[in-house]
Amino acid sequence: MDHGPLHVARDGSIVEVTIDAPPLQLVDGAFIGGLLGLLAELDVDPSVRVVVFRSADPDFFLMHGDVESLVSFVPSAGEVTEPNMAAVAFERVRAAPYLSIGVLDGAARGGGCEFLSALDLRVGSDRSVVGQPEAALGIVPGAGGTARWPRLIGRAATLELLLTGRDMSADEARAVGWLQVLTTSDRLTAEVDALARRIARLPSEVIAAVKRVVDISLGSIDAALVAETAAMTALMAQGLHVGPMTRFLAAGGQTREVERAGLAPVVDAALGD
Repeated sequence: MDHGPLHVARDGSIVEVTIDAPPLQLVDGAFIGGLLGLLAELDVDPSVRVVVFRSADPDFFLMHGDVESLVSFVPSAGEVTEPNMAAVAFERVRAAPYLSIGVLDGAARGGGCEFLSALDLRVGSDRSVVGQPEAALGIVPGAGGTARWPRLIGRAATLELLLTGRDMSADEARAVGWLQVLTTSDRLTAEVDALARRIARLPSEVIAAVKRVVDISLGSIDAALVAETAAMTALMAQGLHVGPMTRFLAAGGQTREVERAGLAPVVDAALGD
């Protein structure tokens, strides 16, 4: 069954999910709602062993969050005690007993990059580009990015990536271990299928046990996700995002034409003088 922009197909114990959210392929309410609906379905199906997420968009896996909505968003007052809904949804995928694989053949920035970072494995083509431009827009990566990147590439590399807001190429993503497999666009489907089918031959109990023990060895991420949401809420409450995000949109951010060419010029515009 499809869930909003998520189109679902089944091949034995492997679930294939194609994200199709034209025209901009944003991480928005429709995507989060569809993901939560899909997870509710997967949670009651113990036969699922591998879930593969790919994009129907030729340029973007997921572009990023909806900056237009964020400009006018006013966070609620009070102490933050739980992660936001996007962070909760992405964490549910990471903590699931099945293995999740993200297929990247284009760009994924902001929330799109955070969703991929929450998946268990990432397979990319030489067209892959990822980035976290949020700091230049007056906020932090708020859907798990600030909490997950240090676990994936280390503290110093994370600070450099998040505070510059630069793009990371496919070669660099593979070199630092963010991508587990790097191939060409024409080989991407075959590589992902082979990986998914190999892992799906394992008993579901083995997949779940390996994930559980590996996660115990890394420690809980729960406190980091709460701290991340609290930091983002505090920054937005001060209005630090309004000017940068307004400049970002005015410079052509959140348009296909500009973002296909690269995000650096609009990130620089967001920073201002």
